[in-house]
Amino acid sequence: MSIPDTKQLLHWADQYVALWNSGDKEAWSANWRAVAPGDFRMLDPVGTPEKQGFEHCALDSWDLFQPTVRFRIQPGTLFVCGNEVAWVMENHFTDNGVEGNVVSIETYRFEADGSVVIRTYYRVPDHQDGAMGEIFQTYLP
Repeated sequence: MSIPDTKQLLHWADQYVALWNSGDKEAWSANWRAVAPGDFRMLDPVGTPEKQGFEHCALDSWDLFQPTVRFRIQPGTLFVCGNEVAWVMENHFTDNGVEGNVVSIETYRFEADGSVVIRTYYRVPDHQDGAMGEIFQTYLP
């Protein structure tokens, strides 16, 4: 496999958000595999132990967060530079009837062997911050 080109990565980014927000797990998974059929590695967030494998890095995140979180890439923050993508993601959620927003910086490096390295940066809420804080803490190793 060759490294995805800019057009492929822009399409992947657009579909990443659209398919997540529409709740289409099968299409979202296929969208990922179109640009990264190989190994997955993820630091989520950076500073925590690395996660590995498509199931753990993508599908577990879907199962845990998709039912309550909607994505929006902040306008003007999607960058495709060679084989890397970066964006500022707004993670909109409803927690006990109150709407919230967690902002993350996310980077993706796609390699010629079909692998991808994902790095995310965000403030991790404390348990006392409510249910979403508990979900984030549950997700962390």
